[in-house]
Order: sequence, then structure tokens, then C-alpha cells
Amino acid sequence: MTSLGSLSARSLLAGVAAGAAGTTALNAVTYLDMALRGRPASSAPDDTVDKLSELAGVPVPGDKETRANRVAGLGPLTGLLAGVGTAAMLGALRSAGLRPGLAASSLAAAAGAMIASTAPMTALGITDPRTWTAQAWASDVIPHLAYGAVTAAVLQHLDSPP
Repeated sequence: MTSLGSLSARSLLAGVAAGAAGTTALNAVTYLDMALRGRPASSAPDDTVDKLSELAGVPVPGDKETRANRVAGLGPLTGLLAGVGTAAMLGALRSAGLRPGLAASSLAAAAGAMIASTAPMTALGITDPRTWTAQAWASDVIPHLAYGAVTAAVLQHLDSPP
């Protein structure tokens, strides 16, 4: 096992794998909600890519259709980055000795992923959670709770001693 100080590669990789599983659960719950209620996908991830591109002065290349397709691909990748990154951080914290139980880990993962995805969008002026309806909050919280539960369960399983 490779170690970087107190950060073990095993714990970090366990976090990445748990984040991938948790993000899959989040997406599954989100898509199920969309299918059951007939609601559209959120434009917030794509709007985030557009705003970041504008602020960085780095345009997304391509003609109108190609650019739109690239943005449609990059938007969901920001969610994957938030989900995998959050769990990788949790794996690093576990490596440093912070090992809360399953319920606390689930809530920490859910909250971390919500913050990792919503804070940048809020800072960029794309959304304002203070204005969300109860239904909008439920559409965000429930998938993140699924993310947290799956992420915590997988992380604890993968990061347990062999």
C-alpha cells in the first residue's frame, strides 16, 4: 500500500469508487423522478459550464450544434466531479482517522455533495436555494440522500481492513 503521509492510496481510491457508486445512485433517483413526474432535466449544470467558460475567457469550441452538444456533455461531468471528489475527500478523512458510523457518514456525504454541486452554481448566480420551492428542495435532497447512503456504505466496505 502506498502512503502519502497519513493519506493512504487505498482510502483515497476507496473514496473514488464509493463516489462513483454514489453518483450512479444519485443519477438513478434523479432520472426515476424525471420519468415518474415527467419533469425536464435541470439546465443548471449546462448553465454552469457556460458561465465558467465566459468567466475564464475560454469558449467551448464548435458551431452552434457542436458547442451545445459539448456543453450538454460537460454539464453532467461537473456533477460526476462533485460526487467523486466529495467521496475522495471522505476517503482521505477516513485515512486520517475520522471514521463516523454509517448514518453520520451518509449524511456527511449527502451534505458534502450538495454543497459541492450547489455552492458553485449559487456563487455564479445560476441558482439561489433561498428561492427554491419545497418540491425543488425535495428534487435535490432526495437524490443526494441516496448518494450519501450508497457512498457511505461502499466506502465503509472498501475501506475496512482486508
